Amino acid sequence: MSRPTYQRVADQLRRRIIAGEYTPGDKLPSRQDLAEEFGVGRRVAADAVQQLVGEGYVVSRSGSGSYVRPRPPVRRLTRSWYREDRGGSPFRADMAAQSVRGGWESASESAIAPDTVAHRLAIDPGDPVMRTKYTFTGDGEPVMLSTSWEPLEITRGTVVVLPEDGVHAGRGVVDRMRVIGHEIVQAGEIVTARPADAEEADLLRIARGSVVLVIQRTYYTEDRPVETADIVVPPDRYELAYMIPVGGK
Repeated sequence: MSRPTYQRVADQLRRRIIAGEYTPGDKLPSRQDLAEEFGVGRRVAADAVQQLVGEGYVVSRSGSGSYVRPRPPVRRLTRSWYREDRGGSPFRADMAAQSVRGGWESASESAIAPDTVAHRLAIDPGDPVMRTKYTFTGDGEPVMLSTSWEPLEITRGTVVVLPEDGVHAGRGVVDRMRVIGHEIVQAGEIVTARPADAEEADLLRIARGSVVLVIQRTYYTEDRPVETADIVVPPDRYELAYMIPVGGK
């Protein structure tokens, strides 16, 4: 089955953007000019541009036209035990170090641990967990997503059961777990890459299907894992820097 005409036009425009024929900030040709160039109607041309808007390649400005979306500067996310253990939010510390106003939105709810999460937390599939979804922002723009799971057998009935509520809201996992007597001594991370799903692309305002980095992070005490998370990072905006301690303290 052939692709709809507007998608074929969008494909051509997307290639030009990726190749640099249209650079960030450039104004795209008008709908009328695109219709004439590709031999299509204005409606088809408009739908093609809207496709690129939805994918994050183009922004439309009312009364002005459509422009290639500027590329944000690449910033650094530091993966460091020192940052995790010194108190406060490591993400906010990273943003402050780069003169960026860091923040986040979150939503927590009790859930049932799926098999993969249960394995990472060393609990049984179906055990209750507190699941928290985060959208992290830098200067108001979405820059990173995270979904965190904590076993409710550890946190239920404590002051830190809701990661972003109460007197300890906004603290890192290390600080929160310490409050209830669980001293985190180690963190492990596995980094992979995959295409963003539709929800992730929409939240991050990137093109659907764009490749994202996924950091699978798990925190451990001496006895067990106490939190695990999937952190989703667009590599065109952020690079990961790992600071690894060598030798003793």
